[in-house]
Amino acid sequence: MTRGLDHIVHAVRDLDAAADLYRRLGFTVGARNQHPRSWGTQNHIIQLPNVYIELLALADTSGIVPHSPRHFSFGAFNRDFLARGQGLSMLALEGRGAPDAGQFRAEGIGDFEPYHFEREGRRPDGVSVRLAFTLAFASNPRAPDIGLFTILQHNPENFWNPAFQQHPNSAEGVAGVVVVTDRPEQHQQFFEKFSDARAVVHSDGFAIATLRGTIEVVTPAAFLQRFGVKAPDISRGARLAALRFAVTHAGRLQSAPELAGIAGLYVGNAAVIGSEDAMGAILVFEQATKKAR
Repeated sequence: MTRGLDHIVHAVRDLDAAADLYRRLGFTVGARNQHPRSWGTQNHIIQLPNVYIELLALADTSGIVPHSPRHFSFGAFNRDFLARGQGLSMLALEGRGAPDAGQFRAEGIGDFEPYHFEREGRRPDGVSVRLAFTLAFASNPRAPDIGLFTILQHNPENFWNPAFQQHPNSAEGVAGVVVVTDRPEQHQQFFEKFSDARAVVHSDGFAIATLRGTIEVVTPAAFLQRFGVKAPDISRGARLAALRFAVTHAGRLQSAPELAGIAGLYVGNAAVIGSEDAMGAILVFEQATKKAR
């Protein structure tokens, strides 16, 4: 069954600054959360219907567990990513937990034990609730700077909150993500297995329409032509370059960068914020379509 987008990790060095940036861009940003000590990370969550953005930064790194055979370290990956720079570090799809880990092993795209963790969450009224997740990691050797996993939420009713999904900028969803590489064809088989869906190939790469958002893999030249800004450095391999938001009100789309004090670019009907202004990420605000909704 095709796996839809679950969330995208935007790794930053200053979590307060990232939260402020997204608020200025018109998003409702959740409270600060702490991950397990073995991860050494902290986050803010930006919810949209059934998909979210995770603003992630390091906290106390002294307890981060290193990578080991069959065990992927979330904390070590993001620590090392941030040592090289900020940006979109991880792509998570909705998952089934242990069955995904078994499928990835059988298909040759990951040989990791599933990882289960829990943390305390709080409702808007202050009531403490249990949040529990199981992660199944995949690995693309041609994209060492993209963390890839599926996630099963065991208590989704305690996580999702419609009140947190209302944003002044009228964002109603994630239209998709864009990966950049010199050789898109080398990644097609991996992403088809990871998403459990077939790709549509075009001259500059391919696209996979999931149940929630599109995964696109394109060349740097195609990325520049489409968005008007350069993609991240791909000298180490493919990179998760852009995050596309679907916005319902065109007027708010055009004003989002201005309200944030950022000189956004306007390409077609999209407002684009480059990596220098968006802490290593490229953020794209597009007019929502019926399909995106």
